[in-house]
Amino acid sequence: MSILVLAEHHDGQLASATAHVVGAARTIGGDVDLLVAGNHVTGVAESAAKLEGVTRVRVADAPAYAHQLAEPLADLLVSLADDYTHVLAASSTTGKNVLPRLAALKDVNQISDILDVESADTFKRPIYAGNAIATVQSADPLKVITVRTTAFEPVGASGSASVEAVDFVADNTLSRFIGEDLAQSDRPELGNARIVISGGRGMGNGDNFKLLDAVADKLGAAVGASRAAVDAGFVPNDMQVGQTGKIVAPELYIAVGISGAIQHLAGMKDSKVIVAINKDDDAPIFQVADYGLVGDLFELLPELEQKL
Repeated sequence: MSILVLAEHHDGQLASATAHVVGAARTIGGDVDLLVAGNHVTGVAESAAKLEGVTRVRVADAPAYAHQLAEPLADLLVSLADDYTHVLAASSTTGKNVLPRLAALKDVNQISDILDVESADTFKRPIYAGNAIATVQSADPLKVITVRTTAFEPVGASGSASVEAVDFVADNTLSRFIGEDLAQSDRPELGNARIVISGGRGMGNGDNFKLLDAVADKLGAAVGASRAAVDAGFVPNDMQVGQTGKIVAPELYIAVGISGAIQHLAGMKDSKVIVAINKDDDAPIFQVADYGLVGDLFELLPELEQKL
């Protein structure tokens, strides 16, 4: 049994999500190879080789993979897939974009967003916004799987895997990179932050998110939002936490003015400690919160920021 993990990297740095996916691969068992695809990714490959449990790092370094477009990455994975029984990636924008194409090209089913491994062919994944867990068994010769990274512990960085080049270069005629508009922030990235403070519809408007910013600056936290706040135009959608946003599991999650719809809970209920601030003491968020504070957030947030 052999497993190929698609490594995630951004701005020349290996993403922390990769260590969690390797953790899932080790739970399945067998040899674990890591694929680093991009352009000028020598540094990423060196970091990937240090992940514990990785046997080999395969590096596809070519301009065709520079922006990790789904079409050339899928073709690359197809060229390598026959050497493996499993192909894994994080349940991220990249993983959700690339792996369904691999599954279609190899004519196999994809198993999405697994959060537990029962055996090499049987996995658990959430359904109905996390209100039920489905156990899925695959008879396909190739298991194509995306991993909910918050459900698996990351591996350490004391490994010493070998590094080898992949000669295959995809001939991509289906898509081309036009440009990107990147959000700049001094705060931690939402998906990897140790502390997250999120606001909901109760914030009233986008300007009031400055109250969250003040607390976040004191805590070194990332700032998120519920779908209701995003849909209302308070903040951009890259801040959304929930079933259709980012899945987070920080050490501390503070929900402010968020009622606690099941779609939002699906994205944060695995947080180690959950604090809820809401004026409605019957809000569903209090059912999952470790600590609850009932009151007016416009009074409580400035007081919290002052005491911090």
